[in-house]
Formats: sequence, C-alpha cells, structure tokens
Amino acid sequence: MTDRPSRLNTGSHDLPVSAELSAFMSGNWSASPLPAEARVAAHALTPARRARLSARFPGERLLIAAGELRVRSNDCDHRFRPHSAYAWLTGLTGEDQAGHVLVMEPAGPHGHEAVLYLRPRSDRADGTEEFYRDRRYGEFWVGRRPDLAEAERLTGIRCAHLDTLGRPEARDAAHDPALATALSELRLVKDAWEIGQLQLAVDHTTAGFEDVVRALPRALAHPRGERCVEGVFGLRARAEGNGTGYDTIAASGAHACVLHWIHNDGKLDRNELLLLDAGVETDSLYTADLTRTLPLSGRFSPVQRQVYELVLAAQDAGIAALRPGASFRDFHRAGMRVIAEGLADWGVLKNAEGDLHRRYTLCSSGHMLGLDVHDCARARADTYLDGVLEEGQVLTVEPGLYLQPDDETLPAELRGIGVRIEDDLVITAEGARLMSGALPRTVAGIEEWMGALLEG
Repeated sequence: MTDRPSRLNTGSHDLPVSAELSAFMSGNWSASPLPAEARVAAHALTPARRARLSARFPGERLLIAAGELRVRSNDCDHRFRPHSAYAWLTGLTGEDQAGHVLVMEPAGPHGHEAVLYLRPRSDRADGTEEFYRDRRYGEFWVGRRPDLAEAERLTGIRCAHLDTLGRPEARDAAHDPALATALSELRLVKDAWEIGQLQLAVDHTTAGFEDVVRALPRALAHPRGERCVEGVFGLRARAEGNGTGYDTIAASGAHACVLHWIHNDGKLDRNELLLLDAGVETDSLYTADLTRTLPLSGRFSPVQRQVYELVLAAQDAGIAALRPGASFRDFHRAGMRVIAEGLADWGVLKNAEGDLHRRYTLCSSGHMLGLDVHDCARARADTYLDGVLEEGQVLTVEPGLYLQPDDETLPAELRGIGVRIEDDLVITAEGARLMSGALPRTVAGIEEWMGALLEG
C-alpha cells in the first residue's frame, strides 16, 4: 500500500490511500441533485441590491468576499459565517461559503455583471479525492456543496470555479474604505422582508428569555449558574435559527456592571439581579438584540426597583424621541437627560448638567440592527451617528446604569447593581414600532411574567 501525494487538507485523521481504494472510491455513486426549485430566501431581492451598489461605482470592478475559515485550535476551525455584505448581495448565508467571492464586473458604461466565484461540489470521478479525503472542504467531512449549475439556479448569479478567479484589479470590500462604507450605507434602511426576518429573530429571542426564566431554579442551584443561563438560551438559538447573533451576556450581581461580560462563570444569588443580553440570529443571519434585567428571587427589592425604574424612565424617553427626521442621537440625549436628573435627585450628582453622569452609564444608548448586531458600522457619521432617522431603519434603545461595586461616590446600597433594558424598534411613518413588546419591561410586568413561568 502506498500513499498518494495530495494537496488536500487531510489532517490528523487521514490514512494512506492505495491506488485500488482510490479507484474504488471514484465510481458507482448515484445522482443526488438539489431540488430544481431550490432558491436562496432573498432570491427576488438581491438583484436590486446589486444594482444599487453598481450605481455607486460605475465602471469599476468590485470584489466582495465571503471570508475565509479561521483556525480555532490546531486543525479545528471556528464555525464559519459569511460576511454580512456578501450575504446581503448574494442571499447565501451558509457555512459552505468559506472562500467564495462575488465580483461585480463592469458591463457597459453604467452597469455591472455579477459573477460568483465558488468552490463547487467535487466531481467524484475526476480523481481529486477531495470529496472523501479533504477534512476542510470534502463532502463526506462537512456536507454537500452545489455544483456550478445548481449555484446559478439558487442565486440567479452567473457562477464560475474559484480557481479561475486569479487576482483581478478591483476595489476589495475587505480593504477599500469607500466600498465598505457604501455597503454599510446601502443597508441602513431595511425592506419589508428584512424587517420580517428581524421580527422573527425577536420572536425567537423572546422565547429564549422565557426558557431562561423557566430554568432559573436549576441555574440557581449550579455553581456556575450564568453558564446554565447561557446554555439554555443557546439551545433556543440553535434550534430556531443559525445560533446566537453575538456572545450571550449572562451577568449576575456586580458582573452586570461589566458591559460586555461574556465569561458567564458566576454563581447566581437569589438576592441579586441577572442582566441577560442575548439575541437569536435567524438562518438568514438577521439578529435580534434584547436585554432584560431580572430579579432572581422573582421580585425586585426596593433599591433594585429604584435603579430599574430610573433606567426604564430613560428608555421610555428615548423611545418617545424616535421618528423619521429626528436626529439619530436624539433618543440617547433624551434618555441621558432622565438618567442625569435621577442621579441628581438621589444626591449622587450635584446637578444634572454636564456629562458627569457618564461615570455611571459609560456608553451610548443604542445602535442600528440588522445582519450585524452593530449594523452598518462603516457608514459615514453624517449618514448614521450624526444623521437623521428614516422609515424602515431598525435600531435598539438600551440605556443602562452600571454602579460599580468599588465606587465610593455611591451609597453602599447602590454599589454593585447593574441594570440595562434593551428593545428593538423599527422606524415607521408615525414614529416607531416596538418589535419586542411581547417581552415585559415594567417592574410589575416582569414580576407577573416571571411568576407565571416559574409556576408553570
């Protein structure tokens, strides 16, 4: 038996392959075509998206890559998710898109032809052996890919083998700031289908929060209860969608004062609060982003209620400021005005003027939402952060108070309390629609909701 030289990613599991085995593996496979009617979910929407991008760059070759696999440990890769701009333009959202590239080829003075360069399904009779030996791309290792004709039917885009791409001179979305900015700005306003996908993500996320509350008795008994919370929500996210849209924050007690606490290795205490910031990402890669701060006993203590109701009042003020034509920053300013006045009323600040309240709030109060949890982040400031809101934009409103456990400017009873309330909203002609209204926000609503779930 002799080993056959190969450029395949065979890895540590590979065994030598004899000529006889190679020949045996190359034949007697029945046809297994994809359904002829199969199309990507956004098939009807992507041509207009590409046309809008084309209009921004007449006569220029544009390259938008899905991205590459990245090693997590030795020969194990991180789970792959295609770049959001690539998914938006092609409708392709699966893990099999690693390495693929969309090229917008200039076609005439004003338009482009889209060409998708991809790694098609291996031909089992051509002697490459990839389908059963390549642990990174082989069909027997990671699943079936479409062939070129199938990919064209799925996407409505002309497809070519990745090996024929070469190194074209082009604007590359990964390195060209102007192209990256355009791709962000084109996604700022969502169409009806996108809003539907985001609503689906919100609905699944709401169910995930309900799962967490039902699981609290078990989580409270575990030495790393935060991990239990993370795992329960993660099950819902994988069962209903692609997974979580970002790392779940399950922060109990003073951990809630760490804005991006993802260690999630703490114990839960019935006398403390749990800040849960989590979102389900749909199979189409649109994500929700919700936060609730819950009393682990099922009822808020007086001081917990005091902090929570100030944050809720700030969120209410922020939501009331949302409407087409309003400055994007207006909702943050409205919420922070309430926070500053509340801190002054408590005697924590001498007055509500200036920006000293930021010691306890730290960050802004929301962001655009879509294919990315912090969506459209490469957009220019004058179209996003310093711009005005438009009908069809989806964003979060998420004020918070983070009262650090070692902050000597605070009375002892406030130290170590962290509260954030985050909801997802779509801008409408009249103002804004609360997409996450099924998840209670008020003190009484949360206590009643938790009580019903824990009794059920």
